[in-house]
Amino acid sequence: MEDTKEKILLAALRLFANDGYEAVSVSEIAGELGITKGALYKHYKNKKDIFDSIVKRMEEMDFERAVEYEMPEEAARDAADKYKNMPLDKIKKYAIAQFRHWTEEKFSSLFRKMLTVEQYRSREMLAMYHQYLGNGPLDYMKDIFEGMAENELEAEQLAIEFYAPMYMLYGIYDNAEDKRAVFGMLERHLDRFIEKIKIGSEL
Repeated sequence: MEDTKEKILLAALRLFANDGYEAVSVSEIAGELGITKGALYKHYKNKKDIFDSIVKRMEEMDFERAVEYEMPEEAARDAADKYKNMPLDKIKKYAIAQFRHWTEEKFSSLFRKMLTVEQYRSREMLAMYHQYLGNGPLDYMKDIFEGMAENELEAEQLAIEFYAPMYMLYGIYDNAEDKRAVFGMLERHLDRFIEKIKIGSEL
């Protein structure tokens, strides 16, 4: 049963990413899997229930990655002291894992593409887009850098310099024939950023 529920989520997400959430019906999702609407309703009440389950899955994946890489689960200023001595290499590894998550992992990649399209169609989707791909990651990194920066403005600037190139590379990755080359661009960005931080801390 769990396998069927997973297949429904992935099929729905694939359709949402291609056609948009509003344009997709429960019948289309069922048809994608070769099952009846009645069979689908044994697992999910309606399309909104499917969507909510997709979001819940994304939240679970975020938590699992944060735990795996020993990063704060969410942005929080009171965590600044805890992470002020965080090794920069750990941040680099986490950033690469995040990039893989949003580009190579099928479920997450489709979710990103869905939000990229849907952000222009509803306030709810716009807010969710920024939570996962815009202001959310930026605020998260700002809180981490507050433990390393001299003040809040400097932490904000570091977060922008860190995250903005990553954000741009998502789109470059989607259109790139050589996906590995994009990861090379990401690593060079991260290495230069870390080097800048190290030089600044020595002054």
